[in-house]
Amino acid sequence: MAAEDPALKRRSRNPGSQSALRHLNEERIIETLLGSGPSTQAEISRHTGLSTATVSNIVKSMAETGLISTSPTTSSGRRALSVTLNGNGAVAVGIDFGRSHVRVVLANLGYRVVAERAIPLPLGHKASEGIRAAADLLDALLAEAKLKRSCIIGVGAGIPGPIDRRSGTVIQGAILPEWVGISILNRLEESLQMPVFADNDANLGALAQVTWGPHGAVSNLMFLKIGSGIGAGLIINGAPYYGNIGVTGEIGHATISEHGLICRCGNRGCLETVASTAIMIELLSRGAHTPLTANDIVNRALAGDAATLRVVDDAGVAVGRAVANVANLINPEVIVVGGPLAELGEVLLEPIRRGLMRHAVPVVGESTSLAMSSLGDRAEALGAAALVFQHQGIHR
Repeated sequence: MAAEDPALKRRSRNPGSQSALRHLNEERIIETLLGSGPSTQAEISRHTGLSTATVSNIVKSMAETGLISTSPTTSSGRRALSVTLNGNGAVAVGIDFGRSHVRVVLANLGYRVVAERAIPLPLGHKASEGIRAAADLLDALLAEAKLKRSCIIGVGAGIPGPIDRRSGTVIQGAILPEWVGISILNRLEESLQMPVFADNDANLGALAQVTWGPHGAVSNLMFLKIGSGIGAGLIINGAPYYGNIGVTGEIGHATISEHGLICRCGNRGCLETVASTAIMIELLSRGAHTPLTANDIVNRALAGDAATLRVVDDAGVAVGRAVANVANLINPEVIVVGGPLAELGEVLLEPIRRGLMRHAVPVVGESTSLAMSSLGDRAEALGAAALVFQHQGIHR
């Protein structure tokens, strides 16, 4: 996977706090064990620069919480204590911030989810509200799983919008306009007091497909998320693709109709104006007493409602046309579709396939597989946890 980007990782430090210093020292020991495997306390001391007494005290505390295990060994002919990181004791946190929800997962080193929950957020919520909700939810899950904060090796977070990788700042084009201009890294690290990695949710969805999904052997993959906005995450030659400053996969703003509707980005006729769930809901809610939801679209389409099927079909063909242009450029092996309409399966995939085959170079269209994500609405949060493992050098 891609090399670590310093712009998207910063480590919180509060020298005035003894608990923060202890947590930082625990992190240093965990990083040593992640990189070197089982080590003696003396080896840990040399790697971290901590005194042997400090290492001994912290190791004892970590062993009591189940984060590590120890066993007698010999080193240079002398008795020593070997320290091993427990797979169930160290966890990565994955946070998915959505337009109206936040989901948090805890995953151990064996890539097993040990706790998970999503809660609703009000439409138009501020960044401070979403981050506070995520922090509270994380505390609740840690208590539920009987884990200490010191067990966390890092936090991955995703939002539905572009992030400038030079600064970690959310930029114009996000589905969460209230978040534009904030440094998601700084805000999360201030709140959580631990290392944070951040990315666009579509990029995390792509990472999840090759980490948690059935596409682990795929080197060139495109993940397409169709929701209130439409975005794509790219895996190219086995690594996430970020381009120059991290603004990639903005397929929702590909021009589909020269004289179409004005898009939130300021352009006219973008894919989002004809194929997002927001526009589908608007079209199908005309004359209704209350607006439909994405779930209503799924249920009505699966029940065979003619109007809903027509709207889904038109949207799918438009998506296929936009996807064809990307496929002609990068020639992916598979395109995985995710988002709230994933339960539609072939009802949505079939028109996308038609649009792809019509507008792609024939050999590209014929050699590109289309699949619906098997990870459902968990993909982005799982990808966020995988981002932590990736940066820590932990591979499945």
